[in-house]
Amino acid sequence: MVILQAGAVGNPVAIAGTVGLFALFLSVTAHIAARNVLGDVEVKKAFVVGPLPAAIAVVSTAFGLSPFLAIALAISVDAVAISLLYKRSRRLTAYITAIHIVVSIILGAMLFSLAFLLSSAPG
Repeated sequence: MVILQAGAVGNPVAIAGTVGLFALFLSVTAHIAARNVLGDVEVKKAFVVGPLPAAIAVVSTAFGLSPFLAIALAISVDAVAISLLYKRSRRLTAYITAIHIVVSIILGAMLFSLAFLLSSAPG
């Protein structure tokens, strides 16, 4: 029997909202990465890429799995999804996946910094 961490258990609506927002964020960054590498691509393909790594992140957090294992699994699933959806070579798939990681980190850091700045504003 697996015991969930006390801090990870929450309201199901809040958990679903977290997964949904994270999936949306990863879908947007996947589209930016694919568009950067491939040019004009369909937006709906990116909405298939985002939910898989988001679900892996939430499940690994809920069960207290190793973050390194979760990141490796999420990147692998991301690469497989990109490969299957965009039907490109392994090399180009790896490049799109790398750009997706970089765009996610940069955009995530910018949004987190903006949220922190706005929350620390006086008044």
